Amino acid sequence: MYAPLSFLLAAVVAGITALSYCQLVVLFPRSSGEAYYVEAGFNHILLTKVVGYLVVFTGIVSAATLANGFLGYLSAFINIPRVAALLLLIGLMGTIALWGIAESLWIAALITFLEVAGLIWVIFLAGDNLLQIPEQFDVLLIPENGQWIGVMAGAFLAFYAFIGFEDMVNIVEEVKQPEINMPVGIVLALVISTLLYFLIALIAVLGLPLSELSQSDAPIYDLIRGQHPQASVWIALISLLAIVNGVLTQIIMGSRVLYGLSVKGRAPSVFSAVSEATRTPWVATICVSGLTVLFAIWLPLEQLAKTTSFIILCVFTLVNLALWKVKKTHKSEINALPIRLPSLPLGGALLCIGLIMFQLISLV
Repeated sequence: MYAPLSFLLAAVVAGITALSYCQLVVLFPRSSGEAYYVEAGFNHILLTKVVGYLVVFTGIVSAATLANGFLGYLSAFINIPRVAALLLLIGLMGTIALWGIAESLWIAALITFLEVAGLIWVIFLAGDNLLQIPEQFDVLLIPENGQWIGVMAGAFLAFYAFIGFEDMVNIVEEVKQPEINMPVGIVLALVISTLLYFLIALIAVLGLPLSELSQSDAPIYDLIRGQHPQASVWIALISLLAIVNGVLTQIIMGSRVLYGLSVKGRAPSVFSAVSEATRTPWVATICVSGLTVLFAIWLPLEQLAKTTSFIILCVFTLVNLALWKVKKTHKSEINALPIRLPSLPLGGALLCIGLIMFQLISLV
């Protein structure tokens, strides 16, 4: 019931960490972002390798999570064996990632536009549910005693919805004027996604019984289907495209980080192999795609999402601490920057640790 509040708490943690990313990407516009930032902050090769591999692992598990979510919406159109659907989806996305970075990003941008339009359409179709907010306000946003652990555990899971802005820094070398465009892109992505996700969470909680919502494999489709059956089909189609977009983005991110680590000597040299025809890191892309298939088949959806959130929160903690160290050791570079960005690295690190601790407490 407290999903909107959990989303807000997750958004605060993501927002503070995003500011740290903005500061770091201006200082160090390099691929394999998190690994590079941690190395700049701590100057510890082993820690750099660990963070780099954790980021790659996050991309793999996140792509596997999205691939499993794809199956719920696919069932609105056709029923095919789970393993076959996963193989086809991930295989196709891996092929597109091999095709070329420019082509992949144009496809991702087009699908993102459709995804945002679809979410706005959902808000338009089911927005009447928001009229219940005045009478449901206390129930939605003010937990009773003993419910805060549940809210924080929900924030841990909801944090998965905000994963993605950090992927942008891993293709920073493809961006023109990254010291200006990348921070703007990160902030816009986070602000827009927070607003849309919060409204959708409110509408879903108010529009569906909790028992039905918690068991749904395609919640947005189920939310619209009752009152707008024809529109729900289009919503399911857009949801499918959005998930496809996420899988593609995570495969690109994971392979690029693995390639970046290899180029810098932090991973086996085989992953630095680049196709002469497409100029994409083909060994890294095939490796990431193959591991994504294994995790998608092996683990259920909720476990995949929790695993992704746990790993990325650990990475975010280290990135925030890295910025805290960098601000002490790179004062002259920071003072010379054309843009001075606000950041609260220690606060971000503590909030990330807090979400991790509350999740562990909820498990106990």
